[in-house]
Amino acid sequence: MTSSPALAAYRGLTGALEGVAPLLLRRRVKIGKEDPGRLNERLGHPVLPRPPGPLIWLHGASVGESLSLLALIERLRAERPATTLLITSGTVTSAQLLAKRLPDGVLHQFAPIDAPGACRRFLAHWRPDMVVFAESEFWPNLILGAKAAGAQVVLVSGKMSQASHQGWTRWPGAARRLFAAYDLILAQDSRSASRIESLGGRVAGLADLKFGAGPLPADASALAEARAALGETPVVLAASTHPGEDEIVLAAFQGLRSTQRLIIIPRHPDRGPDIAALARAKGYSVARRTAGETPGAAEVYVADTLGELGLWFRLARLSIVCGSFKAGIGGHNPLEPARLGCAAISGTHVANWQGVFADLDDAGAVVLAADGDALARALAMPDDARARLARNALAFAATRDAEALAGLSRIVEMAP
Repeated sequence: MTSSPALAAYRGLTGALEGVAPLLLRRRVKIGKEDPGRLNERLGHPVLPRPPGPLIWLHGASVGESLSLLALIERLRAERPATTLLITSGTVTSAQLLAKRLPDGVLHQFAPIDAPGACRRFLAHWRPDMVVFAESEFWPNLILGAKAAGAQVVLVSGKMSQASHQGWTRWPGAARRLFAAYDLILAQDSRSASRIESLGGRVAGLADLKFGAGPLPADASALAEARAALGETPVVLAASTHPGEDEIVLAAFQGLRSTQRLIIIPRHPDRGPDIAALARAKGYSVARRTAGETPGAAEVYVADTLGELGLWFRLARLSIVCGSFKAGIGGHNPLEPARLGCAAISGTHVANWQGVFADLDDAGAVVLAADGDALARALAMPDDARARLARNALAFAATRDAEALAGLSRIVEMAP
């Protein structure tokens, strides 16, 4: 299939800009958005050797997308043990979390920028037999380069917003060339499927990778230690807070402070000291995990570490899924508490998880709180309502996870 003028122009523009990419990446280092020791990976210069034999490359942009691939990785390891698995992501936080969560033997690299030279070097080094892109990673140089190199190209949990669809319709030839390159497309939902098909893709079915993952892990000794420190005190967990949300949570918790404990996990752990100072200024007694302190008798415990959400969801009576009380963040994963039978409350700014929250709400499996006053009321729900919420959430997650795992079988069947 011949290239379109728009794709040719895109390739020419990204090639022209490739010369300034090192400068732009170094600027991103200064604001914490790149790992300074791994910039060569972003330029298509891998530092790890390619093992012999077949290799599958999986890519997710950030934390949510890359972690959603873990269920597929586990299936591939179990059913294709001789195949090397490489996962790429584009953010520092995703790399840190994957380092904690990836099974032994699975390789991680930062994704190359979508420029001709970087893509060519990356693909020549890794020579993938199959490429799996998650959600909305539509990078023409990478996708078409992998296809031209002979790899099978898969889109899983394919997501396309109305705005993205409108953008692609302005370049119909480029869209047809790009979306026809996939050997298998599994869309996230029916709306995304229709949009992708209208652009020339062939959608084989639905598989939302937000579902299909197992429960978050927890270190057994850390769990036992925290449980002993908390005793019988009920725990409210504020998971993945962003600036401006800690104040909302602390205010909503005021009525419970004499009988319960509040654990706050910031989305970015370096905010831990600031959150502790904020809680102290509001009159709370505070302890912080990275200071070596235990929950104990502190009214507020700041768990400013990465990779321990599974620990605290197991201890919580009720959880608050943050990233949802301020506009512009989009919400965080409500399935993580659901899989562990932990009742959850969320704000209403959940654009990144809109469909999942809508389905949870319909199932009576989440409480949506529009503001701090609504959050305070939800935190005071009676025990029978909380228990019913937790049961509904667990059942919902189990059903949808089973559906997603069935969809992943299509990919495993194709795998080398």
